[in-house]
Amino acid sequence: MSALRAADPGPGGGQVEPEPVLVRDRGLELELGSSRQTSHRLLAYSDALLSIIATVMILPVAHTKIHPDQKLGESVQQLLLAKISVYLMTFLIVTVAWAAHVRLFQVIELIDDVLALLNLACMMIITFLPYTFSLMASFPEVPFGIFLFSVCAVVVGLIQAVIVVYGFYHPHLLNQQIQVSENQNFYKRRILKIILRGPLLCFLAAIFSFFFIPLSYVLLGLVIIFPHLTRFATWCKTKIVGQRDEEEAHHSLETFTFYLSEPLSKERVEAFSDGVYAIVATLLILDICEDNVPDPREVEERFHGSLLEALREYGPNYLAYFGSFVTIGLLWFVHHSLFLYVTKATRLMGLLNVLSLAFIGGLPLAYQLTSEFAEKSHNEIEAIQVSCVITFFASIFQFAIWTTALLYERETLHPFARYGGKEHAFMFAKLALYPCVSLGAFFLTCLLSEFSTAIFHLMQIVIPFAFLALRIFVRISLTVIRSMMSLSRQKVVLLEEEEACLSPT
Repeated sequence: MSALRAADPGPGGGQVEPEPVLVRDRGLELELGSSRQTSHRLLAYSDALLSIIATVMILPVAHTKIHPDQKLGESVQQLLLAKISVYLMTFLIVTVAWAAHVRLFQVIELIDDVLALLNLACMMIITFLPYTFSLMASFPEVPFGIFLFSVCAVVVGLIQAVIVVYGFYHPHLLNQQIQVSENQNFYKRRILKIILRGPLLCFLAAIFSFFFIPLSYVLLGLVIIFPHLTRFATWCKTKIVGQRDEEEAHHSLETFTFYLSEPLSKERVEAFSDGVYAIVATLLILDICEDNVPDPREVEERFHGSLLEALREYGPNYLAYFGSFVTIGLLWFVHHSLFLYVTKATRLMGLLNVLSLAFIGGLPLAYQLTSEFAEKSHNEIEAIQVSCVITFFASIFQFAIWTTALLYERETLHPFARYGGKEHAFMFAKLALYPCVSLGAFFLTCLLSEFSTAIFHLMQIVIPFAFLALRIFVRISLTVIRSMMSLSRQKVVLLEEEEACLSPT
């Protein structure tokens, strides 16, 4: 990066103003001292904040108080099931807002102070969503919680719409291909349509919350699936009619249209996903700091001032913490390994990734259950089974991303990870490990309920070593399979030769 040129003395001994120096940042030339800025840091900040907000939605669920004498099955039916359903819905709605934010800043590539402040206002409203979710989860039949959540979603959409209008009013902030396009109004209408369809449904949900709450929840659910329904309707229309709408077909020839219809940026998908994994891992230690520090008076009276004796009571909690952290870390490791070979994420892959992250966000609940019911109790089996189910769905959606990528492997995967590639078998084994182990642990706890705790902790201990030995195991397995196939081929050749010798000439 160049520096500003030093001021030279003028003819009369005065100072000549320094000439602006151009700074090249990923092909964009900006003048130092101008109001235009690149949006990279703003996008990184927004991705981090949105991933945090989506993840902390689990806190009201994870901190649900369950009395030790109350059966977990009854508690799940009465409290947790409703809260988990609302959590999944609100998590996915936040990811819809994040996707709209990604589309928005594919159109607007440069920012100024006004856009930065508008984005901060948008983020401020988004940070308020966990509180509204807490009201919804605690009072699902009271309209104010869902009304407040819906109003916040509407305000977020309106602020994003203002950003679009401001960006098109200052075309120098737009993507360079849009700047030179003659159809800026087309792009403006299209991005506004993408941004405002969710807030419109939320506006209807806010109205109906005072009349018929179930319909409000249905409308909020439509916010999640509506983009996929419209995509499916367009696909059906194309198949039935046989051609696209004339206006769409005309504009599809323009080079920029793919930004608004193609999948999201792989880099921002990775950034959002990393944020979710990082926050989930952080939430675990917050629970340890909050709930597992003994009271000084109790240490003095019960344990005669021995802190180590007092901490022994929290041993199962520490074991649950380390086990949960290892699970989160290894699931991130699998996600990282997967996207290392992904060259482009399709729409379906993006949806599956969001579903996987929703269950990753539920791992603090798994930690709370396994730490609270670590000792022998009638809730022990249910707590472990809930943890196995959360881990299974978080990992099986990762495996689904892989299988979906294989359907379009030429577009989505690096050659090493495709069928026949040298990393294909290893990736298959790495992605299949957690679904198989968690499902196996679930059924073993059903069959051998007396050993449920031992089975669960054994699973947590064995899996890290299994990952370390996985590549060796895959190589040995492939060698054995190839040897068996070679022997079978030799037998076939020998049989064919014997038949040729015995057959009459």
